[in-house]
Amino acid sequence: GSSTIQQIVSQQVGLYAQRVGVSSSQAVTVETRLAFNQSLNSEWFSGTMALINNITMLAILLAGAALVREREHGTLEHLLVMPVRPVEIMVSKLAANGLVILVMTLFAIVTVLVKVLGMHITGSLTLYMAGVALYLFFVTSFGLFLGTLARSMPQLALLFILTALPMNILSGGFTPLESQPQWLQNAMQVSPSTHFVAFSQAILYRGAGFDVVWPQFTATLGIGLIFFLFSLSRFRTFIAAQQ
Repeated sequence: GSSTIQQIVSQQVGLYAQRVGVSSSQAVTVETRLAFNQSLNSEWFSGTMALINNITMLAILLAGAALVREREHGTLEHLLVMPVRPVEIMVSKLAANGLVILVMTLFAIVTVLVKVLGMHITGSLTLYMAGVALYLFFVTSFGLFLGTLARSMPQLALLFILTALPMNILSGGFTPLESQPQWLQNAMQVSPSTHFVAFSQAILYRGAGFDVVWPQFTATLGIGLIFFLFSLSRFRTFIAAQQ
């Protein structure tokens, strides 16, 4: 932190003063100026990170549970006899769950973050909700993919713990991404949650526009599209096995 920087600077000034033979009584004072969240309100940060984690958790579990519960109750066969393609079934499930979470995200921002916690959103809320929609495109596809692997809800919960929790912990929301090993930072760039955390903090805290966060938007969309196609392939195999 700033105290460590001040200690290093003071030590270097003292060493230089000894070499040149002058007094080092006037120490250098490091002044930290906060550009954002000047009051250092930790509730703003923890509230935003809790929102991000809940979006990820609910999107994965709801999308996966929608498929697992239909298989458990035997209603999946009803869909198979209808004149619809697997891609249409998958898109309908993703859209239904994603829309619910998107609306509740907006409600949570307006009521909890702004009204209850008193957080000042300096960026565009419309831009942020567009980013949330892109992120939901990935996490709902991921949840449906886990649903094709799980045979029951307990299995889905175990798969969630093994995959989604490490993804959330290492995305930069709990600990700064810069404090992690370089190889882990590079590996986490393939996870949309890393980019989601980055543009969430940039838009909500620092008021960043699309000209700043477009790399994160592009990465989230690209990775989400790749995983959607992969999940669609797995879903088609799953549907064929049910028939």
